[in-house]
This record gives sequence, C-alpha cells and structure tokens, in this order.
Amino acid sequence: MKSVHFHAAFVLLALAFTFASAFDPSPLQDFCVAINDTKTGVFVNGKFCKDPKLVTAEDFAFSGLNKPGNTSNQLGSKVTLINVQKIPGLNTLGISLARVDYVPYGLNPPHIHPRATEILTLVQGTLYVGFVTSDNRFITKVLYPGDVFVFPIGLIHFQFNIGNTNALAFSGLSSQNPGLISIAKAVFGSDPAINPDVLAKAFQLDKYIVKQLQSRSWPSNVE
Repeated sequence: MKSVHFHAAFVLLALAFTFASAFDPSPLQDFCVAINDTKTGVFVNGKFCKDPKLVTAEDFAFSGLNKPGNTSNQLGSKVTLINVQKIPGLNTLGISLARVDYVPYGLNPPHIHPRATEILTLVQGTLYVGFVTSDNRFITKVLYPGDVFVFPIGLIHFQFNIGNTNALAFSGLSSQNPGLISIAKAVFGSDPAINPDVLAKAFQLDKYIVKQLQSRSWPSNVE
C-alpha cells in the first residue's frame, strides 16, 4: 500500500513539474502576429540561427565599449547598448549589456524595459536612481562608485547624475532584446499623436500645453 502511495505521489510531482516547465517563451519583440504561410514570415521569436559550422569568434565579440558615448544631446547622457544586433552570438542567450555615460546633471530619463530586468553598476560619479512599483511606491537611492542597483522588469526607472563630474555606469539586462519605452517620448512624441483630449485629462493639463509638448522634438539617447 505504501508503494502505491509513493508511486501516486511521484506521478503527481512529475505532472506538476511538467506543467510548471511548460510555458511560452518570453517575446523578443513587441508582438509576433501568427501566419499560416511561413514563406511570408519576417522573423521568429529571436533571430534565425547560423549554421554552427560557419560560426567564428567574431560572432561572440564586440570592440569599442571603452569609448565614451556622445552625450551632446538635450538629455546629457548616452546609452551604448550591446544586444543581439551587435553580437549575433547573444541570440537565445537572454542577456545584453549597456554602457551609460552622463555629463554633470545628465539624465537617463524615465523609461521601461518591457522584456528585461536591469542591474546597474556605477563606475564613476554620483547617480540619483529610482523606480516606481505597480502600487505607486517610489524606490530610490543615491549611488557612488562601486554601488549596484537593480531595476525590476517592466517598471518605470531613471538615473540622474547629481554630481559636478561625468558619470559612467554599466548595466546588464536579462534579454537579448530588452526593448525601451521612454515615457515622455512615448506619451507626447508618438506617431501618430495621441488625441490631446486624452492626455489633457490623464495628466490634468490644459490642452494647449499638451499640444505644445506634442510639437516638441523628443530626443533619444540610445545607440
């Protein structure tokens, strides 16, 4: 009888493990519309794979991350993203890297990564960083060289150089294609533009101010 109970428990555990392991892979782009004819397909969830016999060391390498990014923009920061577009060997490996340069009082503005958690290490300077949780709690800290901070997947976050010198940070991201939605640019710089009445009511602003914001050029600090 004990043997029967053991085998029944074993089968239940095996089934539970199977169900827990059977999940859809995380999407690597904003959407992937299904089609029946694969000949008209554009991409798979990721990139098509190179013949392993043709792979070289160059498929797994990138040079130049020692060079500062060009921070001469309205934000005073530059994100140099090293993802699967720059290192093909990252395909399916679920990781990417970024170098972030900031001038004094430079800002990496509020944004989200829809497909990645970010872990940031400050190498130089002083950063004021933070993220907002789904229940509207603001988690914030001032970082100094050697400090590490985590931004959970999908949450609005930012970094602001509050020092009088340049700042430098490196970030690891848990996706080969983490995605980036800059909040201000997405809301006021979308194409086509969101109806101003919607934004005026949502942000409790005069519609004239909304139209002014929508008429601006919203910069990008990512390359």
